[in-house]
Amino acid sequence: MYQYVLAIHIIFVVCWMAGLFYMVRLFIYHTEAQDKPEPDRSILSAQFEIMERKLWYIIATPSMLITIIAGLTMVYLKQGWLLMAWLQIKLVFVVGLAVYHHICENKMKQMRKGVFKWTSTQLRLWNELATIFLFAIVFLAVLKNGISWIFGVVGLVAFAVILMIAVKIYKRFREKKS
Repeated sequence: MYQYVLAIHIIFVVCWMAGLFYMVRLFIYHTEAQDKPEPDRSILSAQFEIMERKLWYIIATPSMLITIIAGLTMVYLKQGWLLMAWLQIKLVFVVGLAVYHHICENKMKQMRKGVFKWTSTQLRLWNELATIFLFAIVFLAVLKNGISWIFGVVGLVAFAVILMIAVKIYKRFREKKS
């Protein structure tokens, strides 16, 4: 039974992450559309709002819920794992990812009201936070106690710095093309 639940869990983690990654990409395009002249701005904004709403309520949120339900089922089936440090730390990252999900939903609702508080560069950096959560969760789930926490934390911080540098380089590249 556990293997079937694990398979469902993995499938919907992939769907959830795809939804989060694409949602923030839509936020970036939606934000950049605000610099377009009318009627392009209104047409693009209306289309992005439809795409965001469908992605969120048909893919991202249901996938998150199924991921969490499958995860809780696995914990129920392997209750001893709750005493293990790797699972406790993984669950902290999962809670962080759920908070990230909630913040994205709030961003979507703000944009629907015409409120654009973050620049496209800030949104690009925000998108990388989901990548960091993903790396941390997967490494904890796969390696369990097989990784030194110090090396893991240092590696995660280094990875985050590399991602931020890459976003800044990409921004400069885009600005030069314009």
